[in-house]
Amino acid sequence: MGTAQGFAYAERSDGTVVITHHGRVAGTLRGGRAAEFLAEVDDDPQLVMARWTGNYRRGNERTARRHPRNRG
Repeated sequence: MGTAQGFAYAERSDGTVVITHHGRVAGTLRGGRAAEFLAEVDDDPQLVMARWTGNYRRGNERTARRHPRNRG
């Protein structure tokens, strides 16, 4: 299984998180979603950013299905 590459994120002073993919903005998170992202990003940053931007359907759907956020 390939891993996501090219993602980066920047946390702004107002608490907003901007996720980029190869230099282009892929998503902007604010408030509670930004806090959730920052708490989760330490595990595997590239995969977490791919999942949060919706660019994760590259063979890891089973892994995403088992994630606590996607249950129930």
